[in-house]
Amino acid sequence: MEDAPVFEEFTPESDCDCPGCIHWRRTAPHALPLRLGGHPAAHGARRALVLAAAAGTVLGGQTLPAAASVEVGGHLAGAGAVPADDGPGTPQGGTSPLHGRPVTAAPGPPGAAAVRATTRAAIINRAKKWVAAKVPYSMDKYWSDGYRQDCSGFVSMAWNLSGNEWTGSLGSYAVRIAKDDLQPGDILLFHNPADPNKGSHVTLFGGWTDYTHTHYIAYEQARPHARKQATPYAYWTNRNSYLAYRYKGVGGGSPGGSGTSGPASTRYPGAGSFGPGANNAYVTRLGKALVARGGKRFYRSGPGPRWSDADRRATQAFQRAQGWRGKDADGLPGPTTWAYLMKGKGRDIPAAGAPGAGGSAGRSAPTPGYPGRDVFRPGRSHPAIERLGRQLVKKGFGKHYARGPGPVWSESDRRNVEAFQRAQGWRGAAADGHPGPETWRRLFR
Repeated sequence: MEDAPVFEEFTPESDCDCPGCIHWRRTAPHALPLRLGGHPAAHGARRALVLAAAAGTVLGGQTLPAAASVEVGGHLAGAGAVPADDGPGTPQGGTSPLHGRPVTAAPGPPGAAAVRATTRAAIINRAKKWVAAKVPYSMDKYWSDGYRQDCSGFVSMAWNLSGNEWTGSLGSYAVRIAKDDLQPGDILLFHNPADPNKGSHVTLFGGWTDYTHTHYIAYEQARPHARKQATPYAYWTNRNSYLAYRYKGVGGGSPGGSGTSGPASTRYPGAGSFGPGANNAYVTRLGKALVARGGKRFYRSGPGPRWSDADRRATQAFQRAQGWRGKDADGLPGPTTWAYLMKGKGRDIPAAGAPGAGGSAGRSAPTPGYPGRDVFRPGRSHPAIERLGRQLVKKGFGKHYARGPGPVWSESDRRNVEAFQRAQGWRGAAADGHPGPETWRRLFR
């Protein structure tokens, strides 16, 4: 991404009322350059102004055209279609105080005093107000309550936080939980640290639609306005990248989903609760916490109340992920392991095949590197095309091959890829039969 050389020299007029100058004055106090620790989303907003200026708009004297599409973080802020890389763009603002309110504390990772007590009913009722008002989506506008009108501002509002957060900071106000522990008022969060404006999104969980737990009611801020709708778990795109979180200040729930709150809900139950022969609710709770931290692959069923080798191997993988060895990584949870799991501390279990995966070495090969979109075009010949085809057949999506697959891209390849994409729940441009990075990753995971 190349910055325009005039950016550092641009200073808005103090009395100009064009959208560019208004936006700059609003965000400048919170928008340090990246080299000084500034927020990536704020950097994207500054670049948007430079691009607008370079396109011929005179900031400080003219109004930006109403129909203009402004690039933010590599996406068109005015576009509503799904881009070709398998997911919708969700630009967002950065951390900031409530708009129009006195600044009492800097936003960011909370201390104990920053977590306000609330209830699940209060969270959902606050979300419903925005849905009923059809609050328009915007990454730089604020509603009358002071919260920014984007996805992370919506959750900041529902959780009644003291300021506007973003997808990169909301997790610090919460603890990780397992899918089975989700309750109304929890969130499903995907933060893409490599490019925060590419795919990053957050929804508020409103409850399961039925016993299958394949769809849930999502409250979210998305284009064109706040909405409530049935949504496939965890989301329409990037579904495996979403993580479940519970707000630290909510009553009536705990990280392990026991339905209680307070210190007793996370207290270590003792070594006798785990190991061969153990059969109790603490084993189930341990397993669910391990699944939430990346240990799902160790369980063929459950987790359940009876201790199994799956519990031991998943616990050992989590311990090794923290850098522990020897007796500290024996697969039996002690007080420290338990505290890390119940309070959302430490590192998650690495994916299978990754360095330090803990007990999974040799089980699966690492995902081959994505060769680029231009490889998968009519007339192109490349070894990656045949590799793609063989993986499609392996996954059960090879019915359109009359023969092959082979190294030359064909309509059969495209139709099989399209069938795989549709099986992910994707539609439109996200299921056009041309594999993007996310399609490739899911095929080879």
